Amino acid sequence: MNDSKTKVGIQKFGNFLSSMVLPNIGAFIAWGLITALFIPTGFFPNEELGKLVGPMVHYMLPLLIGYTGGRLIYDQRGAVVGTIATMGVIIGAPDTPMFLGAMIMGPLGAYVIKKFDQLIDGKIRTGFEMLVNNFSAGILGGALAIFAFLGIGPAVSAFTSVLVSGVDWLLEAGLLPLTSILIEPAKILFLNNAINHGVLTPIGLEQVQQAGKSILFLLEANPGPGLGVLLGFMFFGKGIAKQSAPGAAIIHFFGGIHEIYFPYVLMKPMLLLAVIFGGMSGVFTLVLMGGGLVAPASPGSILAIAAVTPPEGLAYLANFTAVFVATAVSFVISAIVLKSSKQTDEGIEEATKKMEQMKGKKSSISQEIIPTATATSSVFPGNVQKIVFACDAGMGSSAMGASLLRKKVKEAGLGIVVTNTAISTIPSDSQIVITQEKLTPRAENKVPAAYHISVDNFLSSPEYDKLIERLQNDATSEEQEVVKENRAVVAGSAEEDQLLLEENVFIGQRFRTKEEAIRFAGQALVKAGYVEESYVGDMLKREEITTTYMGNNVAIPHGTEEAKKAVIKSGFTVVQVPNGVDFDGERAKMIFGIAGKDGTHLEILSGIAVVCADQDNVDRLVAAKSAKEIIDIINSN
Repeated sequence: MNDSKTKVGIQKFGNFLSSMVLPNIGAFIAWGLITALFIPTGFFPNEELGKLVGPMVHYMLPLLIGYTGGRLIYDQRGAVVGTIATMGVIIGAPDTPMFLGAMIMGPLGAYVIKKFDQLIDGKIRTGFEMLVNNFSAGILGGALAIFAFLGIGPAVSAFTSVLVSGVDWLLEAGLLPLTSILIEPAKILFLNNAINHGVLTPIGLEQVQQAGKSILFLLEANPGPGLGVLLGFMFFGKGIAKQSAPGAAIIHFFGGIHEIYFPYVLMKPMLLLAVIFGGMSGVFTLVLMGGGLVAPASPGSILAIAAVTPPEGLAYLANFTAVFVATAVSFVISAIVLKSSKQTDEGIEEATKKMEQMKGKKSSISQEIIPTATATSSVFPGNVQKIVFACDAGMGSSAMGASLLRKKVKEAGLGIVVTNTAISTIPSDSQIVITQEKLTPRAENKVPAAYHISVDNFLSSPEYDKLIERLQNDATSEEQEVVKENRAVVAGSAEEDQLLLEENVFIGQRFRTKEEAIRFAGQALVKAGYVEESYVGDMLKREEITTTYMGNNVAIPHGTEEAKKAVIKSGFTVVQVPNGVDFDGERAKMIFGIAGKDGTHLEILSGIAVVCADQDNVDRLVAAKSAKEIIDIINSN
């Protein structure tokens, strides 16, 4: 258990590092191309244009990393403070490209300003918000820049020098090929980002400054080992694995998506020897022939490798030979393993599921090449009578999704029951279960016999229409009983105990982060007497599980399943945010805070879902000038 937690922790850390670097790969490539073209030993030596190289690697790239790292922690405000702090570490070590320093100071700056904002939340007098926000960012950013200049910059510079010396020692001792013993298995376990972007890229860029290229950029990016495995399956595999290998090889070699070959290795763990020895032979070839790149090759495509290969000497020959040798060695070992072991058609499906469990999410690439590997373990059921939408708590997103599909089911004349529930209480007799992508593995574990469908947008998913079409095609000639659809009840009726009141509708709000918006909606529920204070924290916890953004600029924050005990009575708060607030890359302009008890909120939530499924209606809600106008639009369904 501890090993599993450690592995997950390292994976998350690696993913965080890569999330700072990957969005800026285009800048790295631009710098690498300018370096390859215009330095004195480049394709077209140009002293004036060559002046771009130094400032780009010393200032532009670290500042981009620091900005991105800060934005990951605390949106735009964190990005600004993170950039200020990163400038301090850059100037504090002017002779070393501060990529490691940027990876430290960018997130640290954002974390500091985030904590400061949390401390003063609700304590600033009206009219002084902008003054406090701007000066706090400036003062804390400046202080962190000084701290980075005096302490972090020199420390990171010294640490980088130690790492570079270690790599130089490995090269001189001829031991660098042994790194493949760690790197190749790490790729299969999704730990490669921690190694590649956290260590190899910063050291490699330092080496580029000294030698004009670095072999480290090809330790992980070499597509040869994976290509050899896929070629082995093309010639000696069986069933689905053999059929899918050619497509996977194209995506891997030209697209640079190494993840595509991981399931093939997992279905035959002995193939780890193929990728390890393939990687070692490739590194040995690079050392022997003097290969290397001037910038990271990301993704690890042969095209990306060609783009950032330096022109001097025999670099192209060395790099391409290393890829060929790694492929050949990996292929030979893969052929031996596959010829000497028993293979089954189902192995690749099981291996892909194992890979996705390790990764913690579905693999869209594997779905394209190995569609049967990522589908549910059961076939599409016949004579469907029950469809269940499931989410963590069963009170928000699943209820809205169920409402929309229930409407489509009725319009199609299908007598199918559509309900919603929490994942922990999915009925065992469920035939079709629909969940958000991140929650699908949990739902599959709960009811493995059901047919599972993943969606990323509960309000306007194309999966609904596909499902209706399939159900219509599969419907028997026997007339099915039509289930009556629940109609949305006008808010404010006596039966609904006034679930949606004008005083709980807030017009023209502005928020810096989704956490701030969720906290506002939650506090409104508290003040209205719908929930206890602890429910607000549970709303934030629910958001960490998977986003409550529904699509069409709508979010519906609510508590976790455990938070239901903090609900006093069902109720809603409606928060209009005309400029929008970021919900994991999406802009939410209408936020419906939800507290549900005993299902009494579901009818109004159903009405909200139907209204918000039409983007024009959402636009009308966003443009509304009063709480009454918003309620009227919702009740117009």
